Amino acid sequence: MKRVVTAAILIPIVLVAVFRAPLWLLTGMVAVVALLALQEYLTIAEGHGFQSFRPLTMMLSILMFGVVAWSGSKANPSGFAVLLSFVFYFMLAPFVFLSAGMMRKDLRSVLPGAAASYFGLPYVSMSLACVVFLRMVAGGWFFLLFTFCCVWLGDTAAYYVGRSIGRFKFAPRISPKKTWEGAIASVLASVLIGIVLVHFAPEINRGLLSIGLLTAREFFIDTPLWIPAVAALLINVAAQMGDLFESLIKRGAAIKDSGTLLPGHGGILDRIDALLFAAPVALILFGVFVDKFLQMP
Repeated sequence: MKRVVTAAILIPIVLVAVFRAPLWLLTGMVAVVALLALQEYLTIAEGHGFQSFRPLTMMLSILMFGVVAWSGSKANPSGFAVLLSFVFYFMLAPFVFLSAGMMRKDLRSVLPGAAASYFGLPYVSMSLACVVFLRMVAGGWFFLLFTFCCVWLGDTAAYYVGRSIGRFKFAPRISPKKTWEGAIASVLASVLIGIVLVHFAPEINRGLLSIGLLTAREFFIDTPLWIPAVAALLINVAAQMGDLFESLIKRGAAIKDSGTLLPGHGGILDRIDALLFAAPVALILFGVFVDKFLQMP
């Protein structure tokens, strides 16, 4: 029951932010989620015996979202400048961690701690930044809705089908409750919702305009339905891999939930683990093939 109530509260907030929040506000909200998830990830890393650089990791994550906010504040942001900023950022970060490690007494903890802290930046922060970048794409609200629905519906189908008829274990050493039946149901649910969303995209656009959640009309083209089916399939597979990866690192640290912030769901990382893998895949798919869905100017 707690799981349902938590979802009923959070999902409308997320959707309103996707449809209506200014880009700076969406970036700030995503940054807060990233910081909370990073805290949980570093706790898991410390459960593996790594002494992380927690304050530095938080500061570098905030810096990264500052770059994201800067790029979003430009009318026509230079993709090259943003890319160069991130390349410099990820090249600089290891030296920041290792330099801080020079002040530690136990020098054997420096390299493992720096590696674990550094990994959290692309795993959590950069993956969530893809949500903001996807919103910047033409029709970004729709592509975010598509991605979230594929993740949410897939996760729900896997949970209930796996519990009711699941027999064949999917990854027993990593996540004993996951089954092949649940995984297949997850894929089918994602593909189905992806096809439905694209088929009714113009009607969804008009409906959201009529209630004030959108301010501009998008001109959707007649997309062959195999295209959203393939997109939903790839996003779902990425989401399931994200879920499995978090289970992997939690099991290695002998931790059941990443936190207790969300009743019925565990921690923030437990709730967004699938999105961390799905969002980058969605950004690549829709960023490159946006003209397959929208009439571009």
